[in-house]
Amino acid sequence: MKKWKVLVSAPYMQPVPDKYREILEDNGVDIVVQKVKERLSEEELLRCISEFDGVICGDDRFTERVFLSASRLKVISKWGTGIDSIDRKAAEVHGVAVRNTPNAFTVPVADTVIGYMLCFARRLPWMDQGMKNGVWDKIPGVSLAELTLGVIGVGNIGKAVLRRASAFGMKLLGNDILEVPATFIESVGVRMVSKGDLLKEANIVSVNCDLNQTSYHILGEMEFSLMKATAIVINTARGPLIDERALTDALRNNKIAGAALDVFEEEPLPADSPLRSFDNVMLAPHNSNSSPAAWERVHENSVKNLLEELRKRG
Repeated sequence: MKKWKVLVSAPYMQPVPDKYREILEDNGVDIVVQKVKERLSEEELLRCISEFDGVICGDDRFTERVFLSASRLKVISKWGTGIDSIDRKAAEVHGVAVRNTPNAFTVPVADTVIGYMLCFARRLPWMDQGMKNGVWDKIPGVSLAELTLGVIGVGNIGKAVLRRASAFGMKLLGNDILEVPATFIESVGVRMVSKGDLLKEANIVSVNCDLNQTSYHILGEMEFSLMKATAIVINTARGPLIDERALTDALRNNKIAGAALDVFEEEPLPADSPLRSFDNVMLAPHNSNSSPAAWERVHENSVKNLLEELRKRG
């Protein structure tokens, strides 16, 4: 039987490789589990990639330099959906298949967006903190039905967010560079508008697009200047969709009212990040995909994708 050597560097798969080790070994795969806290850098990959036929990875930095050093590499099986950390053009040039799991975390991520919206609208974290500090302060809140939600990126997750928000009776705005099916627009009652109009009208702006050349820093200084001073920004997609320097300035100068961020331009978020200092900003460690059931589906699909491509490429 053909033998392949595979690197497992996906952080969420670190605790469970033994569950799949038997399946992989029965199919001629020897795995090496690389302990990773967040992702492997280009330099870390350069030190080891030459010995592997395949990788099950997280957001590891697969650059042109890495592919030049990966003489044996046949497949990158991305754990999850986003593949913006992989130079796909270089992968194609070097004959390396790139597979992922589309629509992997739509449900937990969409739930997270709604959770942030409710926290800001109902002021839940702030009342909790006040009570624990001995303060009996009835902070004014609003219902979601009083607010307008703008979703930038109406793909699988954006659609799921809009469906949930529709159930709360919110006014819905959407923006996407691709055409959104009329059946969806009609079913949830979303109005598709320009990004500028969305930013001017929305009380809450949720960024749910892929990270690519068209979406890098899709929210920057100009965009924040268009938003209401009472608006909230939510990002559960990719950190570089937002220019953090511009966001920090907008928060510091009260151009917007707050933000909820699960992802950042640099991860883990540096200890000295000014974003940590705002009491109107909610932060999380890139964890909106948290769902054991969803993780299990991605584990299984990542192994399946890996084996399919190894068999195909010999």
